[in-house]
Amino acid sequence: MNVLRTGFLLALLTVLLVFVGQVIGGAQGATMAFAFALLMNLGAYWFSDRIVLAMYRAKPLGESEAPQVYRAVRELATRERIPMPKLYQLPTAMPNAFATGRSPKHAAVAVTSGLLELMSEEELKGVLAHELSHVKNRDTLVMSIAAAVAGAISMLASWARWGLMFGGRSDRRNSNAAVQLVALLIIAILAPIAAMLIQLAISRTREYGADETGARLTGNPHGLASALEKLHAAVRARPLQNANPATAHLFIVNPLRADAIAKLFSTHPPIEERVRRLRGMRL
Repeated sequence: MNVLRTGFLLALLTVLLVFVGQVIGGAQGATMAFAFALLMNLGAYWFSDRIVLAMYRAKPLGESEAPQVYRAVRELATRERIPMPKLYQLPTAMPNAFATGRSPKHAAVAVTSGLLELMSEEELKGVLAHELSHVKNRDTLVMSIAAAVAGAISMLASWARWGLMFGGRSDRRNSNAAVQLVALLIIAILAPIAAMLIQLAISRTREYGADETGARLTGNPHGLASALEKLHAAVRARPLQNANPATAHLFIVNPLRADAIAKLFSTHPPIEERVRRLRGMRL
């Protein structure tokens, strides 16, 4: 069901992109928007992992530095029948982790220094199983594509705003021009919001799926549930410094502190709901 829902949301995001392009530039605009999205997707496919690892100054994690991580990842990867991913460490005391890469053969899992210090062995295994589930399910690629298409929609909406400012006053008497102005105004305001909501829905769906798959992989949903509770408390106390909102969806918990209405637009489902589902699982 999660796979079907994700496919539907990705298709909806693509349709929205083409529609925005058509409103701005007609059939030619729709074609150009689709071509632009393909280019962005190719860039995301080949370079997203390197970009995000460099962004957070991730360093390769040696086995002698964290033998417990290598032991757990090797065991879980063997059980899932996927290649051993490359392991990285982020130099920050804020506990968190993420996976990236276009496929299981080109995957990387990054953990923060704070994660290794805070987690028990069971909790660490639960976190790593969650990230390997993202790798196996190719969620990292799905989210890169979603982010690229959403970014393209936002860029087109920005073009629409510029068009309203500099090209929208040329022929006020023309009824078609008036209709086009209204359409551009609606697109400029609503399209980025719609794209963001669809992207968030995809991200939340994949998080629930990775929680369930990771819990079944370890056979211990309570380990992951306990880890999520610790991570949530740590982020509330001290969010990740210089975290980029565009990459927040990659982490196992949102590295940015979200209060009040901001929680409605979070890239992750509520921790309380994730924990409730995990603790209610029967394996």
